[in-house]
Amino acid sequence: MELKQLREKSADQLAEHLTDLRKEQFSLRMQQVTGQLPKTHETRRVRREIARVKTLLGQPQPSKK
Repeated sequence: MELKQLREKSADQLAEHLTDLRKEQFSLRMQQVTGQLPKTHETRRVRREIARVKTLLGQPQPSKK
């Protein structure tokens, strides 16, 4: 997901997306351990997206008027 799309989400939506990404990361790790991971670049993509979401969650939210 692109950064622009992530910025449009609320904090609750970002937290939910982070949970989904962590589940996907766990699944990819299990596939890698068992030798069933055909696309090894997916692990890196998920790890980077988790970092993006955590960065956005750590930033102060702009107040809406």
